Amino acid sequence: MKLIGMLDSPYVRRVAISLDLYGVDFVHEPLSVFRTFSEFSEINPVVKAPTLVLDDGTVLMDSSLILDYLESLAPADKKLLPQQPATRARDLQLLGLALAACEKSVQIVYEHNLRPAEKLHEPWLERVSGQLLAAYSSLEKQLTDNEPLSQASLTAAVAWSFSQFTVASVVKADAFPNLKRHAERLEEHPAFKRYPIE
Repeated sequence: MKLIGMLDSPYVRRVAISLDLYGVDFVHEPLSVFRTFSEFSEINPVVKAPTLVLDDGTVLMDSSLILDYLESLAPADKKLLPQQPATRARDLQLLGLALAACEKSVQIVYEHNLRPAEKLHEPWLERVSGQLLAAYSSLEKQLTDNEPLSQASLTAAVAWSFSQFTVASVVKADAFPNLKRHAERLEEHPAFKRYPIE
């Protein structure tokens, strides 16, 4: 398998870490949707990161869809989502919050980096920042100490690290001590260290 995309994307990084935890052999090709657009488009004309190319040439995209496929292949002892409905619903709730935090962080980054300064739309930035902080406030309350390693907990850590890397002026670390501890703990895991934010 080949994973296409840069590790500065939280979506690419969550797939890379998950592949590692699933024990799946893969090659990481760090192509950028910006700097290497043409090269990326030869693999996936939609140029969406992450892209996963399966051994038979099938091209999958969107981190949640890729991970759904990988979860279906994982043996019971390597699954990252709980099988019991109530526990799974709780993890999916956390996962939704973490993915919302990723999305809102990316929107803020794009607003500042891709739009000319004179065209920045402050009401939009305020709205997105509010949504981002609401997602993290919910995660802060719901994550337990020593949360087990799962798709929800790893995605929450990846999202937090991305936000601190890109929008730390919006997401003040001191306001979310539980999330900060959680991410710091998981960032010490070998799978996280093998696929750091670049």
